[in-house]
Amino acid sequence: MEILPSRYDHPDAVTLDALVQQEYARRYGDDGDITPLTPEMFTPPHGTYLIAYDGGRPLATGGWRRQEDAAEGYAVGDAEIKRMYVVPEARGRGLARRILAALEADARAAGRTRMVLETGIKQPEALELYASSGYALVKKFGLYRTYDDSRCMAKSLVSGGEAPRSR
Repeated sequence: MEILPSRYDHPDAVTLDALVQQEYARRYGDDGDITPLTPEMFTPPHGTYLIAYDGGRPLATGGWRRQEDAAEGYAVGDAEIKRMYVVPEARGRGLARRILAALEADARAAGRTRMVLETGIKQPEALELYASSGYALVKKFGLYRTYDDSRCMAKSLVSGGEAPRSR
């Protein structure tokens, strides 16, 4: 198993993104995540995008992008996780946790001070992963901040840093 940086518009990234969109549509009954994303958002130093491969087959993905728009509820130093996904047949092998740790390390190395994310109540395994990885619920931010089934979480990336802003 290897986790490699990739462009968000790489064919494997596009395939995995289509699968995660199908997952969102199945769980939420809509068209998926409508957050506007571009490859440049995941290009260092603004972010990174990772794909986990096993024998050349893409199995999991995740990225972070710099987000500091106060009008959207972000803070200076924020890195936002996007497109965390593991194909169904590879779940339960710790891939999401490995990608999350790699994203946190990369964001920290890029000078980001807090990792933030938005997920939904119909993704209990995501909520459990983030909670067990030190993320706490915070005041809602971003595109889905007005949605009742949205949950926003954060984790400090600095040693001895402040706890995430409370909800």
